Amino acid sequence: MDPRLREALAARVARLGYLGEFFKCAAIQPDSLLAFMQLTDSLHKAVPDRLVEVVALTVTTHTGNEYERNQHERLCERLGFGRSWIAALTGRGSGPSPLSPPEQAIQTLALSVLRTSGHGVARELAEVVDAIGPAQGMAILMLVGRYWTHALVVNALGLKPPVLSIFAGEQVG
Repeated sequence: MDPRLREALAARVARLGYLGEFFKCAAIQPDSLLAFMQLTDSLHKAVPDRLVEVVALTVTTHTGNEYERNQHERLCERLGFGRSWIAALTGRGSGPSPLSPPEQAIQTLALSVLRTSGHGVARELAEVVDAIGPAQGMAILMLVGRYWTHALVVNALGLKPPVLSIFAGEQVG
């Protein structure tokens, strides 16, 4: 593995206790993977964790990227976001939504972007910008692209999730 990449991944490996298959596979393109990691880190700094996770769980659920969705479910639990909140974003919720109005607007925008390849989402984007401002609104759009890119790679490679869903064994719906 490229020494720059090994150094950049060291903290993730220490935190998770393993080097995920995504990183093992993508390491063949070290410059691209480093840029992807830098994009991820900069976008995570641009918006609060809770809003990042709205995008992460929405996109990973919509794209069937269990590999990353399961990891984000666990992260959300560690961050204290609660199972009902996680369930609402992963299609397992019932009853009134625990999402705040800005979170609902972000989820709606993310799903609209994914369904239309970004065409005709001006109204949804305006709602997000009204709720969180233009800089964070742009970061949300870029996060959708980041999580979509990850899903395409993982799904194309057929990578299996390194961890189970926090809802493993529960019925969806």
